[in-house]
Amino acid sequence: MVCLMPDGRRLHLHDGPIDLIVEAYGRREQIRAAYDAAQRRFRTILDELCAELPLLRQDARANGPRPLGTIGQKMWDAVAPYAGRCFLTPMAAVAGAVAQEVLETMRKGAELTRCYVNNGGDIALDLTAGESFSVGMVDRPDQPSLFGALRICSEDSVRGLATSGWRGRSFSLGIADAVTVLALDAPAADAAATIIANAVNLPGHPEIVRVPAREIAPDNDLGEFAVTRGVPELSASDVTQALASGASVAEELISEGLVLAAALHLQGRTRVVPQGLPLRNLAEDKSGATELGVAHV
Repeated sequence: MVCLMPDGRRLHLHDGPIDLIVEAYGRREQIRAAYDAAQRRFRTILDELCAELPLLRQDARANGPRPLGTIGQKMWDAVAPYAGRCFLTPMAAVAGAVAQEVLETMRKGAELTRCYVNNGGDIALDLTAGESFSVGMVDRPDQPSLFGALRICSEDSVRGLATSGWRGRSFSLGIADAVTVLALDAPAADAAATIIANAVNLPGHPEIVRVPAREIAPDNDLGEFAVTRGVPELSASDVTQALASGASVAEELISEGLVLAAALHLQGRTRVVPQGLPLRNLAEDKSGATELGVAHV
């Protein structure tokens, strides 16, 4: 499906599991050129990914085969830094990589002041000098509410955002309601959000429900790994412990240059890394917070 949304500004691209909201800003003819380029590229994406799906579902290895497709290569590059640290396949960055590919296609085909591609909450964006986007962060997909907001300006390095958590459409090994990551591009944010969300955890907690991923989706790349399917109301100390575990991993990734910042949210509490991240409480400031909404994934 390819169509303009009712507001006449945003483009909706849908094919199987891929669901994109695209918006470009600039002169009318340039926006039209950007949308035409996005549509042409979009029609080839799912077939390109399916052609290499067995490889993209394999654990990333430093000496492993590299995908041939441009999107597969973006996925591979995003997870390569984690090879050997933990089990992580290129599929951990698929949504961000698709968003990034469509964004780059638009930028090549037109002169825009700013634009974004939102793939179910994994967002690639581009800003020219003096431009900015306001971003709202959502804590859960089933009962969405904003737990914070921030403004990304052209002078910032952030050009990709992603959110991961146990209630999302993708499986998680952790218990975070939401982990929103800011990075240099969308594939990097996507992979890191998965890693950090997995780390927001309480291993061995008797009331957390975990099920082998294969029992829910037989062809899922996580196989026998136990994914989170239910989290009880936790004590304040448990929430603090789980958030601290995730924050430790986020700090490590920031120190390595893999992540710029992250906001970790669990049962009403938010931990921001680094602490200087300009996260606004929406109870105090709702102005423009959802201009570019970050849906949960």
